[in-house]
Amino acid sequence: MKSTRSKKLLAKYFTGSISTTELDDLMLWLEKKDTEDLFISSSKIDHAIRNNMSQYNTKKTEKLLLDRIRKDKNFLNRFKIKKFFKYAAAAVLFISIGYFSHNNFKTANKNDVTTTNKNEIILQLEDGNIKILSEDGTERVVNNDGTIIGSQKGNQLIYDNKATIEKLVYNTLTVPYGKRFELRLSDGTHIFLNSGTSLKYPIKFLKGKERQVYLNGEAFFDVTKDTDHPFIVNMNNVGVRVFGTKFNASSYPENDEVNTVLVEGSVSIFNNNMEYNKNSASLLKPGFIASWNKHNKEISIEKADIAMHTAWIEGRILFRHLPFKNIIRKLERHYDVTIINNNKKLDEEFFTASFDIETIEQVLEVFHKNYNINYSIINDQIIIN
Repeated sequence: MKSTRSKKLLAKYFTGSISTTELDDLMLWLEKKDTEDLFISSSKIDHAIRNNMSQYNTKKTEKLLLDRIRKDKNFLNRFKIKKFFKYAAAAVLFISIGYFSHNNFKTANKNDVTTTNKNEIILQLEDGNIKILSEDGTERVVNNDGTIIGSQKGNQLIYDNKATIEKLVYNTLTVPYGKRFELRLSDGTHIFLNSGTSLKYPIKFLKGKERQVYLNGEAFFDVTKDTDHPFIVNMNNVGVRVFGTKFNASSYPENDEVNTVLVEGSVSIFNNNMEYNKNSASLLKPGFIASWNKHNKEISIEKADIAMHTAWIEGRILFRHLPFKNIIRKLERHYDVTIINNNKKLDEEFFTASFDIETIEQVLEVFHKNYNINYSIINDQIIIN
């Protein structure tokens, strides 16, 4: 096997994107007698070891590596762990994207999806493999063939437009309650994802194809203008078609409506179960909100309070004449808490408030002091009495 091929296979193994066939190829290659000499003779490996070995706890690394490999029973049945570690430990330093040299960017096999924490930011690749993203990571994203397609820089995931891809390949980014994240697509479109949001999108848009993404939750879009390739956000049964604009889209499953608030430019709202027809689509102007009712399947358009719908981008919560039941949902998502309201009369009462850096306890105290709303915290649940 050629050296370039072996490096790609090692990179794919440590990033959790290797296929069964490729795993077989990697094992056969590592069993060859000359593989060790190949690594040792490489000046790049020597340089990496001299400069990086002091940064690693080798005993801990070996234990973590062996624990990871043990999860793959097929691998254990066909290969000796000690031999694999002898070669792969150097490969971690060589390829610079190994699993243990980047503690902020973890990989889970697609069979281990259930082991991911619900409070983690999750990137799901096309093949089902899961990557766990920290909020301060500085890592790279690699596709199935080992090609770098993007990188994480802190709280933002950025995809590269230079990657050579001839078919649509999708990733899905999921942000849990209590967190927010940013995404830059291959065309430069900047997306802010709110708490409790999932977005499915192509790793690269193709020439001649519409730029389509799929939203479940809430996100703010700053879409790169491209009149030849319309940008479409699909939410439930609603599609938002744009060419280049700024807008907020919200499609939480627990909400009764799918909302689109236009900040700048223009968008068309349409039924995405049917082929787009500009004559039947609803045109939205800046400063207005289009609401699609999930029950009667109708769209209504009215003047919007832009600040109330976009304050979350800066970490603020803004309520203006909002029903208490809706406020509870927003607080649960923002603070990652569970709120049980035993006072159902409050559900339909309207409140106005603004919060910035306050904790959930401070928010509850505001409601208690100003509106005489009593609460208690029992077993990590907030109970409204």
